[in-house]
Parts: sequence; structure tokens; C-alpha cells
Amino acid sequence: MLKALLKKQLSEIFRGYFYDSKKNKARSKGAVIAYFTLFVVLMVGVLGGMFAFLAFALCAPLTQAGAGWLYFTILGLLAVFLGVFGSVFNTYAGLYLAKDNDLLLSMPIPVRVIMLARLLGVYLMGLLYSGVVMVPALIVYFAVAPFRPAALFGAIWLSFLISVFVLTLSVALGYVVAKISLKLKNKSFITVLVSLLFFAGYYFLYFKAQALITKLVENIGQYSEKIRGAAYPLYLFGRTGEGDPIAVLAVSAVILGLFALVWVLISRSFLKIATATGKSEKKKYKEGAAKQRGTSAALFRKEMGRFTSSPNYMLNCGLGGVFLLALGVVLLIRGGAIAEMLNGFQGEGSGFAPALLAAAVLALTAMNDMAAPSVSLEGKTIWLAQSLPVTPWQVLRAKLSVQLALTGVPALFCLLCAAISRMMTAGEWLTFAALVLSGVLFQALFALMLGTKMPNLTWTSELTPIKQSAPVAISMLGGMFGSVVLAGLYFVFGAKIGFVGYALIFTVLLLAASVLLYRWLKKKGSAVFAAL
Repeated sequence: MLKALLKKQLSEIFRGYFYDSKKNKARSKGAVIAYFTLFVVLMVGVLGGMFAFLAFALCAPLTQAGAGWLYFTILGLLAVFLGVFGSVFNTYAGLYLAKDNDLLLSMPIPVRVIMLARLLGVYLMGLLYSGVVMVPALIVYFAVAPFRPAALFGAIWLSFLISVFVLTLSVALGYVVAKISLKLKNKSFITVLVSLLFFAGYYFLYFKAQALITKLVENIGQYSEKIRGAAYPLYLFGRTGEGDPIAVLAVSAVILGLFALVWVLISRSFLKIATATGKSEKKKYKEGAAKQRGTSAALFRKEMGRFTSSPNYMLNCGLGGVFLLALGVVLLIRGGAIAEMLNGFQGEGSGFAPALLAAAVLALTAMNDMAAPSVSLEGKTIWLAQSLPVTPWQVLRAKLSVQLALTGVPALFCLLCAAISRMMTAGEWLTFAALVLSGVLFQALFALMLGTKMPNLTWTSELTPIKQSAPVAISMLGGMFGSVVLAGLYFVFGAKIGFVGYALIFTVLLLAASVLLYRWLKKKGSAVFAAL
């Protein structure tokens, strides 16, 4: 029974890589290899490369100073933070909100067996993110430090303990979110607010950690003694990586004991939370005239309600808007200094500041990809949208409008802040604004096109189309890659024609591509949606 559920859970996690839901058949071997290659390049090549560089910077000075334990402490804590960061938002939805919970709970299957299958998905997600840190860390350590069998065992065992600790923290935080959600009326917005605070804390610690690591390398002996005295558990944590028997036993006992406590906690509450419907406030009916809305407004309201009702949807597909607002505030405060710094690459009047700023804004707008999973989120109830007395294009247009609204407004705020800060000339600002807005339009159309061509309507957890789908990955990473190309080409060629001419060329290209995508969505895309 457990084997069957585990197989089902694994198939759901990696379904998009092996199965084409649109064509209702398995993908070819070439397509599977291509999908996994892209995933490996992004995870291992980009993230793994970053942490490998950090490991190289730390390993030699720390091991030579006899503080190899400090190396494992730093990299191990980074693995824990990244693992929790990557999996905590999956836990609540994956454990308590899965669509098939009611079905499985109605069957003669022990609750703990269902929990184990659910936790597998959480564990794999945490293992993936923590592994991006630990695998490069272990490779670098054994390439730089002298080989010892005890250290090999300790390092591998520490990596396992980190994955268990990440699972423990993620499940504990998911439990807290679940308990709070049952008692709150506006639980979606509360969940998003708490998550944003978590994001803010994470990035604050991340930037502080960079300065701390620099000071640490410069004063290894002083800081290592302070940590050993004031934070002895961290010392034992690092010594586990070096294979110290006492440290291995102590850290193993603590982490496995914490996992056991969390397991007992959620075992006793899982059934109650998973089947809870939440409390609803009784309202008195007041007679009044009904307001008539147009078709477009009603469909837009429906799509916006779908977005705001899902914390996972908002957090994973709408963070770009928050970052755009933050960037706008930064431009208001430090716009002049930022422009001076950016122009320093090629000199004053080079136009490099607006070019880099445009690339940064478009990279952030690419993080807003609500349109990419919007078709897939219809799920098995897509027939409802298809049976409405509206055209398929009207439905698709409503999905498009949500992304344009939630991305365009923050982008306009950012543009306004750039104008107030006087970072560029009037001509540069006008072409800068045209470039950004045309990019926002293109990204929304491109995301919706991908979502229409590659839908996944057979999911049981909404996290599958939101986080584990090709349309989301391609639209987000493609937009970020495009912003890098925009800045890179300007550095090589753009300065020769100036920013105004360069921006106009890209604006025309983006608008032309947008027209083609718009025509495809209105005609062929609508037909594809109607046939799903």
C-alpha cells in the first residue's frame, strides 16, 4: 500500500517531465532528456556553481587554520536555510490541501501511510535545495582537504541529517500555518504576509552573511573560538562533518529526536486539519439592488479571485510585483547614486544606467507569470469555463489581463520613481518606459501562449502547475535570460548607437512579437483552449 502511494507521489512530482498532458501520452526519450538537462543546468550549473564558488573561497583558509568544522557549519547552515526556503511553502499545500486527501482518507488506508507518502514530496523538495549546497561543498572539501575515511562518513551523514532537519522545520512551519489558517478569515493574505516577512528575513540574513563571512576569513582564530564558546551546538554540528564520533551521536540524537516529536504532533492533528472546512462567519442578509457587470469585468474578477484566494499562486507567481515596488522606493532614495555607479562601467552619457535598469526591471517583471499556470489551474473543471456563454478568447483575455494589471501597475510605479529621481534624460526615460511596457506585454502573451500549449489538467496539488510545470519555468527563466541578453548586447553594441536608438529597436521587436502572439492566442490559442 505504501509502495503504491509513494509511486503515485513520485509520478505526480515528475509527471511534467515524462508525460505530455495535452497529447495524453508519454514524452519521447529525447524530450525527457531535454527537460531533465534543462533542470540540471539551472539547478546544478547556476545555483550549484554559486555555492561551489563560495566553498572554494572558504575551504582552503578554514582547513589550513584547523577550523574545518567551521566550513561544515557555514555550508551546513546555508543548506538548511535554502532547503527550508525552497520547501516550506510546499508543505502546507502538499500535506493538508491535496485534492485527493478526501478520497484517500475514505479508503481503508492508515492515516500514517498517507502522511508518509505526502512527506516524501516535501522531503524531496528540501533535499533538492539543500543538496545544491552540500554536494558542491563535499566535492570542494575532499578536493582541497586531506582525505580521511572518518571525514567521508561524517560529511555524508551530515548531509543526510541536514535533509531530515529541513523536513522537520518545513513540516513544523507548515503545521503552524495550517493551525493559523483554520482560525483566520483572510487566511490567504495572512499567509502571504507571513511568507513575505520570511522572504525579507532570509534576504536580510543572506546579505549580512556575506559581510560576516568576509570578516570570518580575515579573523578565523578569533571567531572560531567565540563560536565554540558561545554556540557550542554549532561547533558540534560542524564537527559532525569531520566525523567526530561524539558530535555525530549528539547531533544525530537531537535532529532525529526533533523529527520524532514533529511526527507525533502532526500524526495527532493531520486528520482534523486535512478534513477541516474552516469556520465561516454568519452574515445578515441585506436587501439591495444587484449590480450588473459586463462579461469582461466578470471574467476578470473571477481570475483575480482565483489568484488572491491561493497563497501559493500569489507567492510563486506574484513576487515580482513586490520586488518592483521595492525597487521603485530604492530609486526614489538612491536613484542618482545608482545611475552614477552604473554609468561608471562606460562613462557618463553612455546610457548604460537606463540599459541596466531596464534589464533589471524586465527581470523582475518576468517573475510575475500568473498567465503561465492559469489554464492548468482550471484542472478537471475546465469544462465549466468552456461551457460558459462566452468565447474561449474572452476567457484567455481575462487570464492575460490579470498578469498585465498585476505587473503593469508596479512597473508603472517603478517608471515614475525613475522619472522623479532624474536618473536619465527625458528622451532616455521615454524610450526606457516604452521598452519596459512592451516587455511586460510580450511576457504576458508569451506566458499565456505556453500555458495554453502545454497545460496540465490532471494535478492533485495546485503546486504542480504553479511550481513544477514547464510553462512557468520557461516563461520566468526565459524572461530573465532575455533581460541578461538586453544588458549584454548593449554593453557590446548599444553604446555605439546610444540608449534611445537601442531601446527603440528592442521596443519595435517586442511589439512585433507581441502582435504575432496576440493573433495566435485569439485564433489558434482559442481553438486549442476549446478543445482541451
